[in-house]
Amino acid sequence: MFARLAEASTSLDIGTLFVIATCVTALLGLFLLFAWMQERIEALAWWGLAYLLGGLSGALWDLGSVVSPPLPEGIPNLLLFIAVGMIWSAARLFHGRPVRWGAMCIGAVVWLAAACLLPDFSQSPAARIILSSIIVATYTFLIAAELGRERRKSVIRRWPALFVPMLHGAIFLCPVALASLGIHSAATGWIAVFAIEVVLYVVGAAFIVLVLAKDRTVNRYKTAAETDPLTGLLNRRGFFEAAGALMTGNKAKQAPVSVLAFDLDHFKSINDRFGHKMGDTMLSLFAKVARKTMRADDIIGRIGGEEFIAILSGRLSEACVAAERVRSAFEAATLALDSPQIPATVSIGVICGLPNVSIDVLIARADAALYRAKENGRNRVEPDEEMVAGAAQQPAERRTDGRSAATLTIPAALSVPIFVR
Repeated sequence: MFARLAEASTSLDIGTLFVIATCVTALLGLFLLFAWMQERIEALAWWGLAYLLGGLSGALWDLGSVVSPPLPEGIPNLLLFIAVGMIWSAARLFHGRPVRWGAMCIGAVVWLAAACLLPDFSQSPAARIILSSIIVATYTFLIAAELGRERRKSVIRRWPALFVPMLHGAIFLCPVALASLGIHSAATGWIAVFAIEVVLYVVGAAFIVLVLAKDRTVNRYKTAAETDPLTGLLNRRGFFEAAGALMTGNKAKQAPVSVLAFDLDHFKSINDRFGHKMGDTMLSLFAKVARKTMRADDIIGRIGGEEFIAILSGRLSEACVAAERVRSAFEAATLALDSPQIPATVSIGVICGLPNVSIDVLIARADAALYRAKENGRNRVEPDEEMVAGAAQQPAERRTDGRSAATLTIPAALSVPIFVR
């Protein structure tokens, strides 16, 4: 099929195809640079400059024979290989990995070495096409590998970022396969196929990189909306969304969840004695300790003031172990040499329940356990030994005269757990 396509493409004007490919690549490069100016994502700038360099390579390839004096042979190829290496570097930058300058230029170095060390290389179109195909395909497969490392999306959502560069690399390897079979007569036709495929690839790759940039921007704004700016933990909105997702995931297997309610002991006195700036420092220190000592998939949020909440998958015993780690680590961290060295402690209430229980019920029970921890001397973990099962409602409060007081039901979106100081 590819052989028939190559033969049919010889009827097309190869020069016109390359002019179209060059113009499209350069225009997309300018468009990506404009997107970089709007989004300030460094990878967009690299990708745009790579496209412009690739467009310059195509222009020099078209005009190299008509300019005077003629350009040194192989310059367009060197620029093309550097451009492809820059696209690979841009893919690395998308995920926070550093640029590898040597690897980015290795394709151009290999081409230059072949031209200098092999006397017959410049006189063999087949050898030049095969080496060019290998270099471009290698970088393209590396681009696919970098984009495929994105784990925050499912495979179904990531497949275009994998499929497009993989297909591009496979097409560029076709001349190598043909040469291994002793077929050299289709070289001219394959050049036309490359020109058509390059246009499709640069458009598809630009679309993919813009989608990635949009996702990155949306995630950045979403993170800012769901994050407490002082501590870096989830804020109230972010916590309840994440907790809801965790409980939904645990419902299918009826795996229990545990809620931990934290409150810094005598926090008001820290603010009164040392100032609110020092109080903010202690809050940030607790958040740092909690993130470090708890598991990566545990959900931790700051509800307000010195009040924090966490939810995790696991039974009461596991949650108590996690709470004790946080308690002891925070007590030690406040007296460390690189800390404010102000004695501070935290009281923690722990409750465990099935995931079909309302999150408000679990938080209210954890808050009650926290109150007992405060009453029993502070700086301690107080578990609620009774697992909350079923879609239970909060029990009515008992008045001192023996009559039941009505329970106030607050919608989940508006309910605020009341922590003691």
